[in-house]
Amino acid sequence: MSYNPSEPSSPGGTGSLRRLTNRNTNRYSVTALFSMAAEQDVEVEDDLARAQKRLRELKSRISAQSKKNFVLERDVRYLDSRIALLIQNRMALDERDEVQATLEDVDPNEGNFPDDRKMQQYSNLFFLLQSEPRHIASLCRLVNLSEIDTLLQTVMFTLYGNQYESREEHLLLTMFQSVLSAQFETATEFGSLLRANTPVSRMMTTYTRRGPGQSYLKSVLAERINSLIEHKDLNLEINPLKVYEQMIDQIEEETGSLPPHLARGVSPETAAANVDVQAIIAPRLTMLMEIANSFLVTIIESKESVPYGIRWICKQIRSLTRRKYPEATDYAICSLIGGFFFLRFINPAVVTPQAYMLVDAVPAKHPRRTLTLIAKMLQNLANKPSYAKEAYMMTLNPFVENNKARINHFLNQLCEVGDFYDTLEMDQYMALSKKDLQINITLNELYNTHSLLLQHIDVLSPNEKQHLRICTDELGPAPAQVPRKENRTVELPLYSRWETPIQDIHMALMSENNLTQNDILYMETKSIFVQLIRSMPNIADKRPINLSGIAERAATTKDAMLVRKGIKVKEMLRELEELHIVDRKDDFKLMQDEVAAELLHLGNLREKVLLETRSLDAVYKTICDHNAYLRSQLEQYKAYLQNVRLTASKDKSSAPVGVVSVGGKEKKQPKSTVLGPYRFTHAQLEKEGIIVESNVPENRRPHIYFNITSPTPGTFIIALHYKGRDKAILEMDLKIDDLLEKQKDNKHLLDLEYVQLNVVKVLQLLNKVFRSK
Repeated sequence: MSYNPSEPSSPGGTGSLRRLTNRNTNRYSVTALFSMAAEQDVEVEDDLARAQKRLRELKSRISAQSKKNFVLERDVRYLDSRIALLIQNRMALDERDEVQATLEDVDPNEGNFPDDRKMQQYSNLFFLLQSEPRHIASLCRLVNLSEIDTLLQTVMFTLYGNQYESREEHLLLTMFQSVLSAQFETATEFGSLLRANTPVSRMMTTYTRRGPGQSYLKSVLAERINSLIEHKDLNLEINPLKVYEQMIDQIEEETGSLPPHLARGVSPETAAANVDVQAIIAPRLTMLMEIANSFLVTIIESKESVPYGIRWICKQIRSLTRRKYPEATDYAICSLIGGFFFLRFINPAVVTPQAYMLVDAVPAKHPRRTLTLIAKMLQNLANKPSYAKEAYMMTLNPFVENNKARINHFLNQLCEVGDFYDTLEMDQYMALSKKDLQINITLNELYNTHSLLLQHIDVLSPNEKQHLRICTDELGPAPAQVPRKENRTVELPLYSRWETPIQDIHMALMSENNLTQNDILYMETKSIFVQLIRSMPNIADKRPINLSGIAERAATTKDAMLVRKGIKVKEMLRELEELHIVDRKDDFKLMQDEVAAELLHLGNLREKVLLETRSLDAVYKTICDHNAYLRSQLEQYKAYLQNVRLTASKDKSSAPVGVVSVGGKEKKQPKSTVLGPYRFTHAQLEKEGIIVESNVPENRRPHIYFNITSPTPGTFIIALHYKGRDKAILEMDLKIDDLLEKQKDNKHLLDLEYVQLNVVKVLQLLNKVFRSK
């Protein structure tokens, strides 16, 4: 069990603890509360403790890495749009400097932290924001689309960044409930709910990209997608116009001409009416429906693996819809749930599995199209199908009709999860005995959140006596954003000025739950026996459990900690016997049974911990791979900008085509040096995943090689050679601008007639070979 809570706070301010615990006295097992308290100071080093420690560390690394990836993805999105302007020669010199600054790494020695007083005020403010999610919920609805990503970074990966810790996750979901509730309140029509690209929809998508969501996608979809993309030549295109075009291309290639009855440039209707096209499409429809059904079965069978938070959001969508639209049919309600689960969560991973690191390389052309069709089928199944733009999808309607009831049952089943309010309040109660709550937050996250709060403070906290208003008034104006280089991370402790921490958890349990000193003594004795047995594994399996013997053995070991506990528990057992709570004559059977039950639970827990660790190891590797992929994209941008700076002051007329020459004083440049050629075999490029598809016959591939030359910065020539021939079979003149533009437009393949290359991996190769030259 891993907890990292803080003191709870409520809109009512002081006195919230007493109301909280009195309200829940009958809800919780006091033993569970005590076990949580006792576990805070357990000094056990058995297999379970080690497994739990490793799992905690792994979860922490996943949370931290998820945030890094989110920031990198945002940087890449920004640079995609800015680089496009560079490519089009439309960016001013100062804008180029701004883009360059986005690529700077943070210097740990640059920048200043706020003073101690300001840090204390920020500690109070961010505690309040974390423990009362309604403030963040309101802010997320007030900001505009251009501001939401920065705020989401702070909310999803900093304020509630510990993605596997129950209290933070449940507070985040409480915030979601508030946001969704407001979305339903302000909705003008049913059809527009949750579908537009709004801050709320962006928030829901971002939530699915956290560690648990990535873990689910990897475990459920990766194998299914990889088995599909192995069949590179399997063409399941069903758009009659495309099938018709492919058909006449093949006929022309095989015969050298087209029959009179087949013309180019026909209408979709003419293509669809062609008998040969219909014959090609018919078996493809059958196969597509079989593949889509296999995906559907896999997803339906994975219901229990769907992360709790995603299921709980589905539950809220159903509940809010029923309240707001009591006349809505189950079909209509399921279309909204499906809109979230499939549109925002499942389908993006099906369509672009490489972006989710579910596959090792970009799928080839035909499997990529098949995945797109599968995603459309799943979306039509979960949502109301619309064939206005793609009438040919109607031919797959039998799949929708045959599975509609099945998918609705699955979506309703997704909603069948318990609420967490009781657990959250127990976590909040336990938080009062903790003193180590903190978040790692960058200066710009700190200042940006401060600034957004001030912009909307009159809506968020209209009363000057409300806690949020008091915090922001004391902080004053928000500091400006610091340069990226100075954007250091600070450890911000979180605590409330309006709540008093619990100093003694045992006394608090007694006073709040009507426990007696005897109750506490019994639970503490049992807890120490469990710890001793875990610390001496060679006696863990002996039954019946000899409590007296265990206490004596601990008291006489060479381990000072065990000796202290052994002596203490012997005395406690004697006290309990004098109080007639346990009896030596029956070997303390009451406590013996409870200790055995606790050990059984812990044994099962260890298996669960190990299973979860194995699963999360794969998730962590995936997230790290994605981080490496994003970093390689940024490296390409750095290389490109370096080339731009080298040539920016050249005269435009003398600059090579595709190279930017903007403003500034002209400087005499040395004559460009031709770099290369660098030679690569067909087998090398295939092994590296650079060659995606090859039309070169197998027996000739060992004789094929590629020469890559860079005549000027940012310009490359790829030449395809056959051993023994002086002249290249084929040459392609490439500008790095063209490759970056292809990447930005999600065009993954570069066609060299005989081979198709992976654009991203070509960029990586060019960067690796020429950057240092």
